[in-house]
Amino acid sequence: MKTQIAVTGLGATTPLGGDVTTTWDGALAGRSGTAPLDPAWLERYELPVTFACRLAVPMTEVLTRQEIKRNDPSGQYALVAAREAWAHAGAPKVDPERLAVSMASGIGGVWTLLDSYDTLNEKGPKRILPLTVPMLMPNGPAAAIGIEFGARAGVHTPVSACASGAEALAQAIQLIRRGLADVVIAGGTEAAIHPLPISGFAAMRALSTRNNDPEAASRPYDIDRDGFVLGEGAAALVLESVEHAKARGATIHAILAGAGVTSDGYHIAAPEPEGKGASRAIAAALRDADLTPRDIVHVNAHATSTPVGDVAEAAAIVVAFGDAIDQIAVSGTKSMTGHLLGAAGALEAVFTVLAVRDGVAPPTINLDSLDPAITLDVVGKDPRTLSSGPRAAISNAFGFGGHNVALAFRSAE
Repeated sequence: MKTQIAVTGLGATTPLGGDVTTTWDGALAGRSGTAPLDPAWLERYELPVTFACRLAVPMTEVLTRQEIKRNDPSGQYALVAAREAWAHAGAPKVDPERLAVSMASGIGGVWTLLDSYDTLNEKGPKRILPLTVPMLMPNGPAAAIGIEFGARAGVHTPVSACASGAEALAQAIQLIRRGLADVVIAGGTEAAIHPLPISGFAAMRALSTRNNDPEAASRPYDIDRDGFVLGEGAAALVLESVEHAKARGATIHAILAGAGVTSDGYHIAAPEPEGKGASRAIAAALRDADLTPRDIVHVNAHATSTPVGDVAEAAAIVVAFGDAIDQIAVSGTKSMTGHLLGAAGALEAVFTVLAVRDGVAPPTINLDSLDPAITLDVVGKDPRTLSSGPRAAISNAFGFGGHNVALAFRSAE
């Protein structure tokens, strides 16, 4: 029998709030996390996009000056999310050799890398900080968390673009099932709201350019969508076996029942048009969780608000659930948070845990006219109450390079 994985702690810092409670309340209220970009950037670089979903609570309000100086923003966000998740889990007393970390990032320390390059050009090599390399390396956030909590069962950093945060959770399942760890702090972090990534995504025509109405720019599944809104933040979950959680009297918020990981083998940026890889990931997650399509009442979709991506994912969901599709409430929460890249899958896993626990599917704001090519029951501007009793849900995450991850959660009853 497969080891059942309990979710005992949740943490986040996002464009909707500095913690999970504020973020979830903001999502249920249908609030947009968009904010203007730095005017100096717009003037200097003539950026085609003037907004993004920036953190609601600056790191200067929650971290010490030394913590900020010694960590790239991606590491700062990860520490904040992990600390909240750990406290929420009751600060488990666990043998350090049985504690692991799986904290993902899609891009890593881009701020440190680019700012250091500017310093090198303007002031010379003697002005480069000694911690530059540890701060810019993608595993820096995971390492910081491992050091903070004394994790000695392994510190891991999955890097699979926008699927990274979800893949970190899939990896955590295996660490616990294989007996390599009793407790895993898992999630994702990203801090890429910087002129270079913005320019790169804009050059791909991946970003919305709805500069005249930024709060309505992220509009998954809407016929008038024109790209995603860049976001930033981090989310973390504390995971452990159900037996371990019960033995220490922990509150179990949901069960991470299974995961499916596949790849498209198709294109570096575009999804396979029919969503075949994505549908295989969903099917694999259901098998791993010993669930059927009929058990699922909710899907937190990847739903980035890109014209091609939303259609491909919708097709994948229809294929994966077949004649059970009509009972499934689909939410696109990036309409509120923007796209957190490597942290997106982790944050949306948190949303899925809360949806299953609280019996409510969050809204998809800005959905004024559903694209006729999308035949899903998408939750609109108001949250939707889910069925009573045991509930199960899927959280999807897909990334450049053809990475597909689906996570299956069920209620703790």
